[in-house]
Amino acid sequence: MPQPPLHTEVETIFRQHHAWLRGRLMLRTSSHSEAEDVASETFLQLTEKGSAAEGETLDIHHPRAFLSTVAKRILIKLWQRQDLEAAYEDTLRHLPEAVALSPESHAMLVEAICQIDRALAALPLPVKTVFLLSRLEGMRYPDIAAHMGISLATVERHMRRALLQCVRSVP
Repeated sequence: MPQPPLHTEVETIFRQHHAWLRGRLMLRTSSHSEAEDVASETFLQLTEKGSAAEGETLDIHHPRAFLSTVAKRILIKLWQRQDLEAAYEDTLRHLPEAVALSPESHAMLVEAICQIDRALAALPLPVKTVFLLSRLEGMRYPDIAAHMGISLATVERHMRRALLQCVRSVP
């Protein structure tokens, strides 16, 4: 039996499950537009999954489970970004007026912080911790080694790895 074209499969899944997914997301997001954005991104990823497998079918036996999993991953990234932005905004609120950034500088800084966060997310926790202790807390390498109970050479190796990851993630 011939398989339906890929775009027909995606269209069918969209028609049958979009309203259901958006409804579920409304329970987990702060607004209707945020739920719609996450639902749209979920179906965009479904489309990208299908376009990567040109000439194949999607072979999704449980569309709702699949869509829920993809949407959860998108929500987690969204929440991480919101937490990061909230922490940054809180820091800015405590700065004196003369140090406050322009809206353009603010947007560029938030994007840079998000890029660094995405790069660090791919690293093991000890590597990320060493980087954050050094860059955010201002700790020196020997202090980090003592604090974490690791050798100075390990701290240096972790920093090199974190810095390389940050450099590689720059577009």
